[in-house]
Amino acid sequence: MNHPNRKPTLVGFTGGVLDTNAFLVRAPEGNILFDAPQGADAAFAKEKVDLLVLTHGHFDHVADAAAIKARHGCPVYMHELTVPMVEDPDFFKNWGYQLEVPSVSADLIVGEGKSSWLGEPVEVFHVPGHCPGSLCTLIPSAGILIGGDVLFSGGVGRWDLPGGDYEALISGIQNKLMTLPDKIVVLPGHGPETTIGRERKSNTYLR
Repeated sequence: MNHPNRKPTLVGFTGGVLDTNAFLVRAPEGNILFDAPQGADAAFAKEKVDLLVLTHGHFDHVADAAAIKARHGCPVYMHELTVPMVEDPDFFKNWGYQLEVPSVSADLIVGEGKSSWLGEPVEVFHVPGHCPGSLCTLIPSAGILIGGDVLFSGGVGRWDLPGGDYEALISGIQNKLMTLPDKIVVLPGHGPETTIGRERKSNTYLR
């Protein structure tokens, strides 16, 4: 059932050594959790997580993904380029990082375009450059963009990690995110929220 006059509520959580943000969105047919930093499993243990969406595959965003899936039995959505990063427990070790992240499998591969998750209309943008499988999710009814590590308040995602690409990152932000209305609130993977208009006006990386 569609709820055209309803705005979803949202609960934020910040956890892990890199102060990574996660966001629980209350959709018409259940709760959608975006990202799973360390501590998120415990933080949302008393909630019902009906869907977990991974904005990208870096360890600080997926550390608790396997635990959350096991606790709630929820499907996990991600981009196809995120799959090898989260299904192989040795992926980060092969990069040279001494990290061990419990593996989690993808239940749905997400690409660009408009869709409906748990009755909530969304529009997904693939914006690589920080990480190959980076997804940004617009929730029009709430006027928010769950941005992962693509766009920050006064900054953009770092591009010096394996798979990073500065040109692709800036191009994706300019051609996809900066076409959104100024009033859209950006909820990034780290740090405070911002707006598309604020970043369009003052973000030095986008000039």
